[in-house]
Amino acid sequence: MQALPSSDELDELVAVTARLRAGVESVVTGRPELVRVALAVLLAEGHLLLEDVPGVGKTTLAKAIARSIDAPVGRIQFTPDLLPSDLTGVNIFRAQTHEFEFRPGPVFAHVVIGDEINRASPKTQSALLECMQEAQATVDGRTYPLPRPFLVVATQNPVEMEGTYPLPEAQRDRFMARLTVGYPSVEAEMAMLEVQESADPLARLRPATDAPQVARLIDVARRLHAAAGIKRYVVDLVAASREEPGLRLGASPRAAIQLLRAAKALAAMSGRDHVLPDDVQELAVPVLAHRLLPSTESRLSGRSTQDVVTDLVARTSVPSLDPPARVRRLLG
Repeated sequence: MQALPSSDELDELVAVTARLRAGVESVVTGRPELVRVALAVLLAEGHLLLEDVPGVGKTTLAKAIARSIDAPVGRIQFTPDLLPSDLTGVNIFRAQTHEFEFRPGPVFAHVVIGDEINRASPKTQSALLECMQEAQATVDGRTYPLPRPFLVVATQNPVEMEGTYPLPEAQRDRFMARLTVGYPSVEAEMAMLEVQESADPLARLRPATDAPQVARLIDVARRLHAAAGIKRYVVDLVAASREEPGLRLGASPRAAIQLLRAAKALAAMSGRDHVLPDDVQELAVPVLAHRLLPSTESRLSGRSTQDVVTDLVARTSVPSLDPPARVRRLLG
């Protein structure tokens, strides 16, 4: 069993994530909860799907996260004619050496921004499956490891569906969380006009950390304590989705793993060395809703998968932390 994070390690994590949040929120105004969950996904070593109408700041949020980390960034503008090799890379024959040389694609970066991912064909979208799940890419029979940390931030527009290809369930399941940016409040939009009237705040954003430090903080978050009751709570939520009559497809075991990891990251950002039910509840909709398929009756009644997850959280009994586990944690 791994040792719990020390107070110094947690203090470093809290300080770094606070700087990251301040930087991103200076660009994406009026959405602190959105930024908080996005950074939890980063610390949980997951991938993020941003879904909303055009012009609300999806790509801006992705760029802000990327610029806040001093690390290589790959940018992919998905189009119908994009090929899998445009993502993963290609082998080029060099006449001088009479040998093939591998030229890496944009996925060989610490942060990969995929803009309008649903505009590419399923064949091209599938090129990301291995990258997102196994942090590696196979080109012409040879496997290349991807750098760590590795974060994919993809955007898609759910309104303009002409010429788009819906993401297959296997790929949606590889995104740890889906966030909806939404329209800002009047106050936030006024602040946005004030800030961006004459300058782009992205141009002034400076890195708050680097890739090695992020990788170290990911390991710190992984070592947080999750009591048996918390794990059972996560399993109960996921299992309830599989028995929900309003769904055709429930959450996968991968969803349970990613929900627990994201909850650990959220707890670490709060300076705690243990997970609370509140952490799981806050992340239930972002982590679970996009993996579910509603039944025909649910769609006709206007009941979304977000509504289903909210109901599941309300119906699932909240566990109490195991007292012996708390004692062991405090004494350890």
